[in-house]
Amino acid sequence: MSMSARRSRRSSSTDYWPGFVDAMATLLLVIIFLLSIFMIAQYFLAQEISGRDSALSKLRSEIAELTELLALEKASKLNLEATLSALTDDLAAAESQNTQLSALLAAKDQDSDSANNSITALTTDLDEEKSLRAEALAQVELLNQQIAALRRQLASIQEALDAAEARDRKSKTQIVDLGKRLNAALARKVQQLAKFRSEFFGRLRAILSSRSDIQVVGDRFVFQSEVFFGKAEAQISSIGQRELDKLAVALIEIAGQIPKEINWVLRIDGHTDPVPISTFEFPSNWELSTARAISVVRYLISKGVPPDRLVAAGFGEFQPIDTSGSEEANLRNRRIELKLTER
Repeated sequence: MSMSARRSRRSSSTDYWPGFVDAMATLLLVIIFLLSIFMIAQYFLAQEISGRDSALSKLRSEIAELTELLALEKASKLNLEATLSALTDDLAAAESQNTQLSALLAAKDQDSDSANNSITALTTDLDEEKSLRAEALAQVELLNQQIAALRRQLASIQEALDAAEARDRKSKTQIVDLGKRLNAALARKVQQLAKFRSEFFGRLRAILSSRSDIQVVGDRFVFQSEVFFGKAEAQISSIGQRELDKLAVALIEIAGQIPKEINWVLRIDGHTDPVPISTFEFPSNWELSTARAISVVRYLISKGVPPDRLVAAGFGEFQPIDTSGSEEANLRNRRIELKLTER
């Protein structure tokens, strides 16, 4: 009797504490979630910028190679122009010599044969020089065409580079804007879910406030296993069914109010004490904790709770809330936890 009175006084003196812990845990979840989204956005932004930087580096490398090729072509053109100039000078000299020889031929008829031979040779040389000059002019024209083509290609690459840089700037702006909008939307959803979670837990507190074996720990409702199950059993007792009936009514009412775009679930976690179990039905505490969580889920479904909003999980003895090892600690560790969260 004194223990029940102490528990009652403890419960009445800490009515405000669960709400404060609930609010702080919710705030912490919001901050962690926002940080996760920010890190994901930064990761995708880094990937996008890295791809853009690689493309820009490749384009700049191609421009440098084309610039070097253009310089080589210009040097070749200068060499050909110098050769052409030399050939032109040789041609002028040959023509001058031909004129001199023609005058000498007119003055000296006796030397006409030798002069004719010289003129023929010079004429041949002159034809060869003209042919070389024509080839040089053709090469210069070809080089001019190649240089013009290189200039057009360089202009096209520069346009592509400018367009890529513009797209890159636009993409960065869009990513930043998308991140802001995503953060705002997630914040709204988290706030909405927090609102409905608070309302749901508020209703549960009102419904279950008379029981001392039900606690609020952070953002979870904690039921002692004895509320629902007998020792080493996963079959829900009649008392447990009455408690779950209350829970189902509150959950169905809240489910009808939560917007469809909020992807929420009620997670049912089964926990046991560290005392080992080894039966045909439950070879270990893993199987026992999981079977109890599944039994609660199945019962809630039978009462009309949507199955896609329920999750069952078994933790065995590996998530204790009291590690002192006493019998009272084992009693606290044997529990079913309910947590309304986003999928």
